[in-house]
Amino acid sequence: MKRGALAAIAGLLLIGGSAVAVKMSAPAPASTELRPALARPKLALLTSLPLMFAESFSLEGGSPTLERLEQLYRVEPIAVADARSLSGKKLLLMAHPRAQPAEVLVELDAWVRAGGRLLLLADPRLDWHSDRPLGDPLRPPPDFADTGLLAHWGLTLEGPTVDGPSLRVVRGRDVLFGSPGRLISRGACRIGDGMVARCRIGRGKASIIADADFLNVAGPNGLDGPTAANLDLLIDELVRLDSR
Repeated sequence: MKRGALAAIAGLLLIGGSAVAVKMSAPAPASTELRPALARPKLALLTSLPLMFAESFSLEGGSPTLERLEQLYRVEPIAVADARSLSGKKLLLMAHPRAQPAEVLVELDAWVRAGGRLLLLADPRLDWHSDRPLGDPLRPPPDFADTGLLAHWGLTLEGPTVDGPSLRVVRGRDVLFGSPGRLISRGACRIGDGMVARCRIGRGKASIIADADFLNVAGPNGLDGPTAANLDLLIDELVRLDSR
């Protein structure tokens, strides 16, 4: 990270104040009701995973994750989490994103502090199968490329804590993860079940989950095991962020 960008992040920390703990009460059940199209709020989606389109970019694109999201939100893909891309948006899902430039992290931090809501899936080792060769720029990165954002918010991502599928109880649900990590808070972010960090940052909020493979619920290369509650966890976190 460039020295100037690091200084800018440090300045934002001093101006915006440190992260404040979010009360970790039990969530309401994940909504299964369709929202009318005009009533669905915008959800910006930044991901390296084949959620919007299949790896082959065929007409059979999409995913169970996208189908579930589109029941509640107007999903708008973005290529980078900069101020221009986030303008006019309140809610952002970053699902195992590629590394963001230092100057973009400064703008993302400012967006959250101004009231933005972020759900970040940060996977320490992605098990999601890809047919693209190693080195292909379109292949999802093997791990979450943290270039300073988590440390800026007082968090450390460790792991993976186990190799392969791992069934964990998260907020009362059995969720199947893939080689998940562990989050450690050095500040005021609250950690739930070792897997989820919830932070209040300025006027905004951020939730970080130490896995992204839990979205891989379908297909021959999907997680091997019970995944019925996996997408409920995703929806719960988004609804919680968007409703308070």
